Amino acid sequence: MDAGRAARCAGLLRQEERRIVFSGSLRGRLLWWLLLPLAAFVSISGMISFRNAQTTADLVQDNALLSSMRIIGEDVDWDNGNIVIQIPPAALELFESPEQDSVFYRVEASGHRLLAGTPDLPLPPGAGAGVGPRLYATHLDDGRAVRAATYVRQLYDSGRTEEVVVAVAKTEGSRDAMVWRLLRPQLFGEVLTLVLAMVFVYLGLTFELRPLMKVKDDVEDRNPSQLEPIRVARLHVELRPIVEAINQCIARMRQQATAQRQFISDAAHQLRTPLTLLDAQIQFARQRENRDARLAEALAGMHKSSRKMTTLTNKLLLLAQAESAAPSKEHERVDLSALIAGVLEELIAFAQSREIDLGAELEDGLQVTGDEALTAALVTNLVDNALRYTQAGGRVTVQTQRSNDMAIVRVVDNGPGIKAEARARVFERFYRASNHADGTGLGLPIVREIAHRQGGTVTLGPGEDGVGLVATVEMRLWAAAVRNAARGDI
Repeated sequence: MDAGRAARCAGLLRQEERRIVFSGSLRGRLLWWLLLPLAAFVSISGMISFRNAQTTADLVQDNALLSSMRIIGEDVDWDNGNIVIQIPPAALELFESPEQDSVFYRVEASGHRLLAGTPDLPLPPGAGAGVGPRLYATHLDDGRAVRAATYVRQLYDSGRTEEVVVAVAKTEGSRDAMVWRLLRPQLFGEVLTLVLAMVFVYLGLTFELRPLMKVKDDVEDRNPSQLEPIRVARLHVELRPIVEAINQCIARMRQQATAQRQFISDAAHQLRTPLTLLDAQIQFARQRENRDARLAEALAGMHKSSRKMTTLTNKLLLLAQAESAAPSKEHERVDLSALIAGVLEELIAFAQSREIDLGAELEDGLQVTGDEALTAALVTNLVDNALRYTQAGGRVTVQTQRSNDMAIVRVVDNGPGIKAEARARVFERFYRASNHADGTGLGLPIVREIAHRQGGTVTLGPGEDGVGLVATVEMRLWAAAVRNAARGDI
């Protein structure tokens, strides 16, 4: 049957959904693939910005070193045949900064004669060669890193030539601070861009995946027998082939299910005539005078089996009709109170034969939406099931009431009831919770199928003080269905 196939499909969908949850969501994967290159771009851009900031800071610091070195070098001169030097304050004021870097200088003549400054400031190898300025990085004796510049100046006096090496160095605190001052705004802008991209991409994916979530909800909210195509009107072009393939599968399942229901219906119709004829022949044979007790017993057994087969055939035919019936529409109005009263009149004889008190507590004016014949079959199966399983001298009561936009029908008995663990299984076809009474195992499945087809629900619960069973069916009121249809809710 289609319900079993649909249930298997639902199980496969749940398994696939669990695999999707374990492997990550589609939104997360798309977000990852979109943000991964963006994050790589931001990282590369940050590295380039860092290098540019370093280059700029080095250039500023080197220019300051070269300027200070030249100022100091210009103030080296001859005085009475001796080299003298006066360090002007402007040479060192160039290095003033909030970081309070340490500044070092060294001026020496040929033969490593120190003229001024710090003797601990290392000079680069070959400092005396050439006359051009040189920039280099070095460390002081105490381990501090400095950036330094050297300059060799040629001094001439009365045919005498002297080379003077001028070196100026500064610690790198202000240089590092300048790097971060230059880099911080760019890093902030790049990180902010990445965060905004993550937010907008996530929101965009969430918005664009809403049609897919609607398809998921549409499939998830269906009952196993609802084999209607999925709407593709608002789906993206990339998703339509998938949904159309699913719709083709649903169409094939619906065609197969229709053929199966039609076969059951035809078979039931074909069986009803020979079964009726067989039952009549058995009754005729039993009415004939026969002294053979064993033959009479066999005929009685045949008559009982024939009746059970006829009942089963009728139930199968009713189930096929319920499954093939279209969902109820709001203009199909059924007078529930009158319908229940008619059903009880038909079953009163059966109740009396079992010595069961069959009563009703009906609210007048209850009109529901649905098919009248199927609604009558629903009530008949509920009451018949209660009468069959309630002991002699028991009580069965049918109650109706209005609750908001729903009509509630309860069939209450004080029979043996159904155990809690078996209440879900009694809606399975051919399952019987008890073998103490004749039954086909199709009554409650028929009730549930009809209730679902007409937009209702059916539940089972214990009776008062835990005695007996209460079968509750909720169906939409006709007036509420019309009102909802006018608002466009259904």
